[in-house]
Amino acid sequence: MCQECGCGLPGENPVGISAHHHDHDHDHGHSHGHDHHYDHEHPHSHTHSHGDATGQRRVLEVRQAILEKNDRLAERNRGFFHARGLLVLNVLSSPGSGKTTFIRETVRLLGKRLKTGVIVGDLATDNDAQHLRESGVPVVQITTGTVCHLEAEMVASALKQLDLEGLDLLIIENVGNLVCPASYDLGEDLRVVLLSVTEGEDKPLKYPPMFQSAGVAVVSKMDLATACDYNREAALANLRCLAPKAPVFETSAKTGKGIDAWCEFLIQQHKGIKARDPLGV
Repeated sequence: MCQECGCGLPGENPVGISAHHHDHDHDHGHSHGHDHHYDHEHPHSHTHSHGDATGQRRVLEVRQAILEKNDRLAERNRGFFHARGLLVLNVLSSPGSGKTTFIRETVRLLGKRLKTGVIVGDLATDNDAQHLRESGVPVVQITTGTVCHLEAEMVASALKQLDLEGLDLLIIENVGNLVCPASYDLGEDLRVVLLSVTEGEDKPLKYPPMFQSAGVAVVSKMDLATACDYNREAALANLRCLAPKAPVFETSAKTGKGIDAWCEFLIQQHKGIKARDPLGV
């Protein structure tokens, strides 16, 4: 259950997937021992009372991680992605930070260097998906209803609607939210967290779990930095404090600033994926 906002149990709400249907499925029947999950601090506790041999009662507390099922399905996704040589990104941010435009420009600049597919998550409408389809890439929309994050099971279902033949890169645009999605591993290789210059330099400090889990940090809308009186030094210091190992890309989808360096980074990351064992072991 998403305890941060009370949006419901995982999978409780129907997920609408709108895309051109491709009649092919994939088998997740892989066994992998990857330790690639994020720290979940929301244990689900059950308390049971039992009588012992002396007739006295004792209390047993059983703790079960509420995200155990999601983590298990995320590992299945990861095994499937690795077997296909796919580089997978989970792109997260608050609403309005420019995720969709950033993804569009990434896809455009990569062109044929990395064949890309996109999964888009939103509570309602397929506006972002339609926007991205104009770039000519295969796109699947996940409509989550009242659920404010994507889950590994939703991604697995969406994959059945996506033509994966020849894909090198899969970009998952998560629901705009800096709280709940931090707890849900989707099976990605890289968690990419955007911070817009319009949001304020202290945004990472206000939402530490999200930024601590970032594999890559992207500062977006740099063309508005002057107008917003953006404090670059403070923002970078906050990002480095929470995610010291994450590379930081300062970008503007409008002017193209930083997008070249970001795409080159992805190409190098994909080379590492291709050099990996076919089963990702």
